[in-house]
Amino acid sequence: MSHLIPLYTNRMVNRVIFNRYASTFKSSASLKGATFDMKSIIQDREKYQDSLIRRQVPEKMKDLDFISENRQRQIDVVKAVNALRHERSRLGEIMKQMKQNAPEDVKVQLKKAKQELQKLEKEEEEISREMHRCAEGLPNLLDDSVPADPFQEEVVEFINCSSEKDAEQKTKNLKYGHKDIGEKLNIMDFSTASKVSGTSWYYLIGDGALLEQALIQYGLSKARQKGYSMLSPPTIVRREIIDACGFKPKDQNDEKQIYGLEDEDLSLIGTAEIPLGAYHSNTVFPASQEFPIKYAGCSRAYRAEAGARGADTKGLYRVHEFTKVELFHFAKPEDSRRELDAIKDLQIEIIKELGITAKMINMPTSDLGAPAMKKYDCEAWMPGRGKWGELTSCSNCGDYQARRLGIKYIDPLQNNKQKYMHTLNGTCIAVPRVIVAILEQNYDPDTNTVNIPSPLQKFMDGKDKISMNK
Repeated sequence: MSHLIPLYTNRMVNRVIFNRYASTFKSSASLKGATFDMKSIIQDREKYQDSLIRRQVPEKMKDLDFISENRQRQIDVVKAVNALRHERSRLGEIMKQMKQNAPEDVKVQLKKAKQELQKLEKEEEEISREMHRCAEGLPNLLDDSVPADPFQEEVVEFINCSSEKDAEQKTKNLKYGHKDIGEKLNIMDFSTASKVSGTSWYYLIGDGALLEQALIQYGLSKARQKGYSMLSPPTIVRREIIDACGFKPKDQNDEKQIYGLEDEDLSLIGTAEIPLGAYHSNTVFPASQEFPIKYAGCSRAYRAEAGARGADTKGLYRVHEFTKVELFHFAKPEDSRRELDAIKDLQIEIIKELGITAKMINMPTSDLGAPAMKKYDCEAWMPGRGKWGELTSCSNCGDYQARRLGIKYIDPLQNNKQKYMHTLNGTCIAVPRVIVAILEQNYDPDTNTVNIPSPLQKFMDGKDKISMNK
């Protein structure tokens, strides 16, 4: 495989040099491997302990203990290895100069140094590998503003309603599920999809398909207005990229979550966050680079959802394949909190314009993935389901992903020191979930129509209602 190192430029990224590989379907390693700051982990031991306890992963405490207990040993072994290498070189130089006349004791010392070095190099390799494994398995630290209760979320804003009770009251006479509505209007076909693909797959028909495209175009339009650059990412990526972004092949119940390609070290993405984050893998941004760098990417997303059960698997709420517009930011560490709020505010603006009754939530630690320092979810009231359902989410992943993807920047204010970027991601539009909310909140049983939110009408041939597809 040929290796190319081009100079990459666009209007947002200046003079960024990074490795590219010639495209073939066969996979090969592309990441250089994560680098962890063991000193900082030990210094922040109490913060890591707090994170592990509140995230409900006490089994990771032994990894933190191993790092704390063995860091000095690792340092000592490295020093000893370096000293022995120097001694080996010194003795080797004597042997080289004196050749056959070298004293016997020098030969003995050299042999002993080589044997001891071989032993210590093996120990160094083993302890370094284990230290790296332990550090890699630690979840991110927590933002100070994450709710203290591991299981209790905090509502930060109600959207198009004043309270949960108000949201439910607004739709008290609407009990129709989106699946029934969609099938009644003939804009969805789950029966045929089940024959073609299996359960939790679907066809969108007529205005259903048009609604999907309208949501995509609306979401991308909103993102462009906010200064996002558009990317159309691949939906198949190397497994190491998925791992580096913090996604696991199985959930906490050991159920399959990611589709892998047979006989290939490749997988289908569960979100465009993965290829968007990896777009600048193995990159060092120059000191002249302006941040944040913001991308909006539309892609299909694939989720095995092996553990999913119940009514949610029978409609659009929980499916194996769907379209999603994703937002991704690369930011300096001191700016990442502000950038998370910017993503959250855009999500609120979109949901508000669509007229969807919803709430924005600061999520508790039990709902945070390992990469996330903090996460907001937006949930809509879905009267047909009889409960709230997630529409969007956005997370500040700190330097968790950047360390594993090798994404740094040069800080001119600190003697051009290389620092790890912070990465953030958020949903712009998760098409099926938004369709669920629109159908269940906007259905008029008297006319058997669905009111189309005004921002979408220009993308739907000027229609203001979805009626029976004949």
